[in-house]
Amino acid sequence: MDCVATSSNTLQEMQSLGITWRKIATSVRASGPVSHFKRILKVAFSDKYLFYTNVTISMGLSSLGDICEQHYEIYIDQQEKFDIKRTMHMAFSGVAVGVLCHNWYKVLDKLIVGKTLDMVAKKLFLDQMVFSPIMIVTFFGSLALFEENPLENFKEEVKDKFVTLYRAEWMVWPPAQIVNFYFLPTRYRVLYDNTISLGYDVYTSQVKHNKSLKSIPKDSKNGSS
Repeated sequence: MDCVATSSNTLQEMQSLGITWRKIATSVRASGPVSHFKRILKVAFSDKYLFYTNVTISMGLSSLGDICEQHYEIYIDQQEKFDIKRTMHMAFSGVAVGVLCHNWYKVLDKLIVGKTLDMVAKKLFLDQMVFSPIMIVTFFGSLALFEENPLENFKEEVKDKFVTLYRAEWMVWPPAQIVNFYFLPTRYRVLYDNTISLGYDVYTSQVKHNKSLKSIPKDSKNGSS
């Protein structure tokens, strides 16, 4: 895993988001409130800006999920105060995941054309068996960039927590993705995906920062026996 290249590419995407949304705001500023909103939606989900819209949605809801989880941890005295860096790291991870989701749905809809139940089943199978593991690995990999010994921490996180998140994926996404693949056009898939995943983002933040899921070092086991 090329951590430096991944970090650089994702930071560039985050910078591009700010520039793009300033352009969108400029292009719709002259409209009235209602037409202003409609034009924003039309421009945001156009082919030209869809990538930036999807990445922004993923970044925003990943941040919101962590904010909700942190406030809960503070409420139950599991955490002393709000950690803004943690939320920023989750936002960074959301950008990486958003890039993947945007391109995955485009590829999937080109690879399997149609909305019959057979086509939906094939998409669902590929989504769960191929893309879900990639997403989980990307999630841990993007956050490991901010930790000491990124590669070692990445390997440890995947070893200790991959199965926990993958099991949760099977509980949440098969029924949700049936609706996504059968009813929605490609341009709205990431929006729907992230709306459904807000609760899941809270859970991923909890799993990521739950120290009790880490395996006990061998030395500790030997020392306690």
